[in-house]
Amino acid sequence: MNVVQFLSSITIPSIIVGICIFGYLRGVKIYDAFIEGAREGLMAAVRILPFLIAMFLGIGVFRASGAMDLLARLLSPVASLIRLPPELLPLALVRPLSASGSLEVLTDIIKTHGPDSGIGTIACMIQSGCETTFYVLTIYFGAVGIRRIRHTLWLGLAADLMAIIGSVILYHSLLAP
Repeated sequence: MNVVQFLSSITIPSIIVGICIFGYLRGVKIYDAFIEGAREGLMAAVRILPFLIAMFLGIGVFRASGAMDLLARLLSPVASLIRLPPELLPLALVRPLSASGSLEVLTDIIKTHGPDSGIGTIACMIQSGCETTFYVLTIYFGAVGIRRIRHTLWLGLAADLMAIIGSVILYHSLLAP
């Protein structure tokens, strides 16, 4: 086993042991604190579960109804203006909604076009550069009870759009043959 593998295998256990020792030295009842944290985590999971179910159901209906394909066809003239291949529009539409859904779309793109193709490369850049904006708003804002999101949605979607445009520009200026 080389040094990097050894360090990788002991890092997390060392952090856990270090936190326990630090807490013990500070007089913290470690087990009680752990149980309280687990209880709070479970309560948070129960609070956000309805938001998760609603969001995943909505995404499923959006994809199964054909609305995503229709929207992709409607947006393809705009995508061609920024040299975004039309095959990537489903990824660009799903990514702000769901990380797992966009990963599924990315997997299909890579299976179809290959990981080293231009489309595959841009798809990977979009996947890594965009945020799951609607997921973040639904889960985090819903969990803490924020109802007025003000400009958050538009700023998040603008950042996603900039990541998509940036991915296309970077590919064509640095990586395209």
